[in-house]
Amino acid sequence: MRDQAEALRLKMLRAQGGLARSIAVVSGKGGVGKSNFSTNFAYALQNSGKKVIIVDMDIGMGNIHILLGSSPAYSLKDYVSGQKTLQEVITMDTEGLAFISGGSGLDSVLDWSAEMFNRLLEAFDQLQQEYDFILFDMGAGATQSSIDLIIAVDEVIVISTTEPTSITDAYSMMKFIYLKDPEKRFHLVSNRVAKQEEGLEAARRLQFAMKKFLNKETTILGFLPEDPAVHTSVVAQKPFLLYFPDAPVSRKMKTIATAFAGISREQETSREQSFLGRLKSLFSRGRD
Repeated sequence: MRDQAEALRLKMLRAQGGLARSIAVVSGKGGVGKSNFSTNFAYALQNSGKKVIIVDMDIGMGNIHILLGSSPAYSLKDYVSGQKTLQEVITMDTEGLAFISGGSGLDSVLDWSAEMFNRLLEAFDQLQQEYDFILFDMGAGATQSSIDLIIAVDEVIVISTTEPTSITDAYSMMKFIYLKDPEKRFHLVSNRVAKQEEGLEAARRLQFAMKKFLNKETTILGFLPEDPAVHTSVVAQKPFLLYFPDAPVSRKMKTIATAFAGISREQETSREQSFLGRLKSLFSRGRD
């Protein structure tokens, strides 16, 4: 009865447009601009009228707060350990974007106590009802500490540059996730692109490889050009979308966010299991 009631509640929330989409932003290697993408993508969604929160899951190496020029007092670790409430670990930057710092010392969710995991589920349940999008900025590459959450989210945005090694690493990352969850929806973004043709070609190569070797369809959201506005904004600890709203990279980011929001509406998940349901299943299997 409890499962039936939960399923009914989720269907009602979906019908009312009140259940947030959960998205993991990933990359096959570090240094491709993943976290910078996450912060500016969040602002682009928020500026279009969506309510967005970023959860920094790059444990120990997270830099979302640095890119936003904020100094969070508490982190996700403080919440799951029971020391702080959810509202206490949510930080608002100066422009009103909500984020949660990951902090250090958090391992795979499968290693947590039942109490810690239940607190995490309660937090995500609340966030899903309060926001339109939950962005999880993941650490580079695929580890057991990150794959648990990536498998549970609704969609994955993969950031890659046009360098051959970056493309290869991005494909390996997607393949690893796909083998764990063949139904996962992937969206591709090429970053630091010198020429438009190179950016589109890099994304198409990834799309082709996924289709040829795994028979998996992926979506190309677009590309972000190499732009001096990015470096200047990082130094100033301000998202380039706000600091240079008319820069080429900002215009492209707005286009990507618009495309993604449209795809999300068209491809509402058909799974019976929700994001929280998948997390619960992972936790149960890990403790059997």
